[in-house]
Amino acid sequence: MGSKICVLLTICGILLGVAHLNSGKMDKQADEDLPMVYEYFRNSSSNVVGLVAEADGFKLNGKKLKIMSGAMHYFRIHPDLWRDRLKKLRAMGANTVETYVPWNLHEPKMGEFDFGNGTNDMSMFLDVRRYLQIAQEEDLLVLFRPGPYICTEWDFGGLPSWLQRDPEMKVRTNYQPYLDRVKIFFDKLLPHVADLQFTRNGPIIAIQIENEYGSFNAVSKEYLEFLLKLYVDHGFTNETLFFTSDGVGNGDRGTLPGLLYTANFQGDVDGQFGKLKELQPDKPVMAMEYWAGWFDHWFENHHVLRPGAFVDTLDGILGKWDGSVNLYMFHGGTNFGFMAGANTRGDAPFYDADVTSYDYDAPLSEAGDYTTKYSLGKSLFELYQEPRLKPTEMIPESVKRAYPSVNLQEYLTYDDIISQVPTTAKFTAQRPISMENLPMNDDSGQSYGYIIYRSNAEFSNGTNFEAGPVRDFGMLLIDSQLQPTGFQDDKYWINAIQNFSLSVGSAGNHVLDLLIENTARVNFGNDNHFLQEKGLVNGTYKLNGNDISDIEIIALEFKSAWVKGLSDWKPITNQTTLQAPVLLQTTFEITEEPADTFLDMSAWHKGIVFINGFNIGRYFRAGPQQTLYIPAPLLKQGTNTVTIFEQFEPSNQLIFKDVPNLGPLKKDTWKICKADEEIKGNELIESSNATSTN
Repeated sequence: MGSKICVLLTICGILLGVAHLNSGKMDKQADEDLPMVYEYFRNSSSNVVGLVAEADGFKLNGKKLKIMSGAMHYFRIHPDLWRDRLKKLRAMGANTVETYVPWNLHEPKMGEFDFGNGTNDMSMFLDVRRYLQIAQEEDLLVLFRPGPYICTEWDFGGLPSWLQRDPEMKVRTNYQPYLDRVKIFFDKLLPHVADLQFTRNGPIIAIQIENEYGSFNAVSKEYLEFLLKLYVDHGFTNETLFFTSDGVGNGDRGTLPGLLYTANFQGDVDGQFGKLKELQPDKPVMAMEYWAGWFDHWFENHHVLRPGAFVDTLDGILGKWDGSVNLYMFHGGTNFGFMAGANTRGDAPFYDADVTSYDYDAPLSEAGDYTTKYSLGKSLFELYQEPRLKPTEMIPESVKRAYPSVNLQEYLTYDDIISQVPTTAKFTAQRPISMENLPMNDDSGQSYGYIIYRSNAEFSNGTNFEAGPVRDFGMLLIDSQLQPTGFQDDKYWINAIQNFSLSVGSAGNHVLDLLIENTARVNFGNDNHFLQEKGLVNGTYKLNGNDISDIEIIALEFKSAWVKGLSDWKPITNQTTLQAPVLLQTTFEITEEPADTFLDMSAWHKGIVFINGFNIGRYFRAGPQQTLYIPAPLLKQGTNTVTIFEQFEPSNQLIFKDVPNLGPLKKDTWKICKADEEIKGNELIESSNATSTN
């Protein structure tokens, strides 16, 4: 295998600067004579035929199509940049784009639907219909994956948190209350996009049923049949191809007869496609998720897939197997706000939360920049295109700017913050209540952010406090003073009850706060892993062995409108001593057209950042990610405001960079061969889309 990779990479390295691998056969004028995607697959006939999977390959409107797709999720990309990213995908030689649909964003409250016309923090990202239309305008077909479960390192796999208000809820099964809610959502979503099928002059050529369902332990074929019927009932019939995607080792557990089975993998093309052919010998092979990189958890190093391994597998898919592919991801984007997901693990702390960046070491970086993988993928796409398409130009990368550093100007103390929480987010209870079960947001509970369990109690030095299991990250305060717990950097409290000996200046009445951060709901696992309530969940909450009652519960959601409306900020002077948790704020001026930038949070500890009121995500010194991406459309000419909620140790200034730092590379992630280093030398490191400290 090593020699094969080296030979292939030597060839690719020589051809990196060539516009087309087969340019000897075709000059520029001939390229101009080639058709665009829709020009080729549409004709004057009124009877347009949708995508068909036959033994010798895919056919669209009766013409052979080798699907060359890239995954790009509209909800991870600022909408002003959708066209930029789609143009770059088409310029790579792709003919298709793939996207998921996040139910949790499109129905943020039970019965409230948002397709870009709402007032929610992420509303501007949610015009899925417009995204699909722009894809078509940029000459791309669409693979549509609406879930309702999508995994994708997204909070709760895209499921809305309010589903858990039903104590018997069993997601991804034929549990009737779950099916009822899926139907209500699909009854809104599917009519919204049904006319965008290819046979109705739209871009959608195929739709996925559920997602990697074969890896779920509680498989219900009735559930899959229910989903399929919903599509049919809304006009998605034989006009559009239905498919499932899974690891081939799961066999046919996650699919139905008549559906196309596609594979998800990163290597061993022969083994993966060989098994896929055994499962469906009369269908073409396709990698619905060829993992072009990988994602990061906090506490890890940054994952990369070396260009050598990337191109070797891609060549096997497109060349040796004459297969189709969807690069997962072509462009990852960002888990803005509180949207990053998490995974379970087998040992303590039993849980790993994902970082904010979804760069994924993809061919197109988080900020939309070209990488070595992009060049290699472009060469192979153009070599194996079927049909040959008119090439489109690579557009310039965006300007990146390191704005001048600024000092913090003002702050709100922990007590100031609590005093401005609205009464609709404060409750009294005799026992702790989870986020999801709070009577707020039109009985949809609290979905994201932090929750405080506050008690006024008589206690003295040495009083024993017990709490847990805490989901996910707990902080203990006495009289608004942060207490040392040992959990600041290296542990979560999940699945454990913790004991603390409280330290106070004098015996008497004190205010005891347990501040809990929801760091993410698990997005992949078995049915028991989808029991995802956050905060104190049916747990212990005691002083000296006695249950604490008369609890005030405070929901800290950090919604954009609330953050922008905060008042009574205190100026920071040379005499100011900042005590966390604390909100800090400053402004900076932009006199020219705003540019992309990266906020360096390496001197900070843990928290979240808002740019002009928009939550750009979490930071954590545990790493690997050290910078947060700020796309230019979030900025404006004139005064820009940065607001930071710091949980432990604030810095005194903000530093901007013009390059990202996603942390040290995980050296043992993927095999490396000598030819990796022969690809233009340091481009190997550049392709990781990170600044490495190794």
